[in-house]
Amino acid sequence: MKTPKIFQRFYPKRIWAFPKDTNAVFLSFDDGPIPEVTPWVLDILKEHNAKATFFCIGENIKKHPEIFKRIISEGHSIGNHTFNHLNGWKTKTEDYIQNCFKYEKILKRVQDDNSTLSTLHASLFRPPYGKLTSKQSKVLQKKGYKIIMWDVLSGDFNNTVSKEKDLEKTLKNIEPGSIVVFHDSLKAEEKLSYMLPKVLEYIDVQKWKCARI
Repeated sequence: MKTPKIFQRFYPKRIWAFPKDTNAVFLSFDDGPIPEVTPWVLDILKEHNAKATFFCIGENIKKHPEIFKRIISEGHSIGNHTFNHLNGWKTKTEDYIQNCFKYEKILKRVQDDNSTLSTLHASLFRPPYGKLTSKQSKVLQKKGYKIIMWDVLSGDFNNTVSKEKDLEKTLKNIEPGSIVVFHDSLKAEEKLSYMLPKVLEYIDVQKWKCARI
């Protein structure tokens, strides 16, 4: 699904896409890392020499630090997706911000002695469900976060639409500069395993680069 331009105009300080002249597509994966899905995603990205951005849940980093470290070691970038996958519209601002900082504490705990992790982190943030109040957004931006949204939603989490239809819509809407959302989660696993290889093949055919944010 393509994000309507009106949303992008309404929240201009959030990053929805990059210039088309980058000749790159920016794949992103929300909700991991988990052992059932994330290693497979990393394997197939490596097959296509593709880089991506993983917006991780702090609790999952705590449970699976070795998978998280693999994301870093293979040259992908990471971003904050809160510690507990909170809905910003249903959470008080103070509680929401503290949950984001709780993610940061876990991040520091697993950080290697070299500076690779901090280099790739770059203070990226994506709100779970895409739901974030203006006040929460302002606080996070003041703390130095870049809020990364998207212009193409793959629909891999949606069981009411067929995987074939979601793939068709995704390929139709991807263009250079697009930020595309997938999920390395159990809920999305079936559709992701069908869609991601075909999306990567399409990007290769178009001779676009697959880059991290």
